[in-house]
Amino acid sequence: MSDATEHDWYSDETATFGDRLADARQAVGLTQKEFSRRLGVRLQTLESWENDISEPRANRLQMISGLLNVSLVWLLTGEGEGLSAPVDEVPAEVTQILTEMRQLQSELVRTSEKLGRLEKRLRALKP
Repeated sequence: MSDATEHDWYSDETATFGDRLADARQAVGLTQKEFSRRLGVRLQTLESWENDISEPRANRLQMISGLLNVSLVWLLTGEGEGLSAPVDEVPAEVTQILTEMRQLQSELVRTSEKLGRLEKRLRALKP
């Protein structure tokens, strides 16, 4: 794998916060259940973070980075001290498909949030 590919593996363009969180948790050998217990959050909360449905508050982010032995900056952006890219060669087409899927997922989350705001406005207009 080239240096550029290794550098980009966990970047914001190719990975989400949830991707980095899940991979770092797995790298230290913790299940979702074990990690949620250590953080003092419900399993459902951790699952929503890893699925990019919601994000932890600032006070939890520091705990997470400490428990996973990655920098806070890496966890948020993919830059800085964190996990190395996987050593297996990933075909360029697979990387491209994964990138498109992550972009679509982000768009879906934004669209869903917008839909929720519009529904709320609509409900407020009802007599």
